[in-house]
Amino acid sequence: MKYCIIKQIWGDAMLVYGKNVLKETEPKKIKKVFLSQNKQEKELYTYLKQNKIKFETISLERMNQMIKGNHQGVILDIYDYDYSSLEECFDEDFVVILDHLEDPHNLGAIIRTAEAAGVRFVIIPKDRSVRVNETVMKVSVGALNRVQVILVSNIHQAIQKLQKQGFMVYASAMDGVDYKSFDYHLKKALVIGSEGNGISEVVKKASDAVISIPMKGSINSLNASVAAGILIFHMMEG
Repeated sequence: MKYCIIKQIWGDAMLVYGKNVLKETEPKKIKKVFLSQNKQEKELYTYLKQNKIKFETISLERMNQMIKGNHQGVILDIYDYDYSSLEECFDEDFVVILDHLEDPHNLGAIIRTAEAAGVRFVIIPKDRSVRVNETVMKVSVGALNRVQVILVSNIHQAIQKLQKQGFMVYASAMDGVDYKSFDYHLKKALVIGSEGNGISEVVKKASDAVISIPMKGSINSLNASVAAGILIFHMMEG
């Protein structure tokens, strides 16, 4: 998903923005950087020249047309995201699977949490799911340089392939067993459901266990990225 204004002006360009994003993005993934004519920070120009990154200074008005957000006078035109294959994660101890997540902010936040916890792979489906876009890039704050996103045709089939490789698959749902009841020392995969529908029934049935986070308040559910954060760090500890 691209912002309309970006499509109109920049075609299929993948635009991300912000000084931190520039520092966290691998130079080889950057086509070009646009800097505000008012930007006088010498270290930015030095960084671009040292890393042989093409750049252009443009007016603030033009930048505001390109990006509807706090771009900080720095916009990057980057190459489209290069997804990984499922086979690449077979030797891992822990992977995260997202069952048709729709919010790019949640995807970006989960990728950032995964990186902080040491998880190197996040799996998403091709259809009816958010993909890596500008918002995901921005929210993940560089974590995509260290976490690889795998795009699969079918979550159910991906789970079956992981199980054949020795993974225990845990689906997170409200009707599951307390997540603290399990030992997570073996190879494992955590499935997080979509914001509206949660985990699909077919994924639940395919999983080895269904786990939940006990709630003591009046609100009976958590944001997908918050739930993922709690479970990922607990499962990493085994």
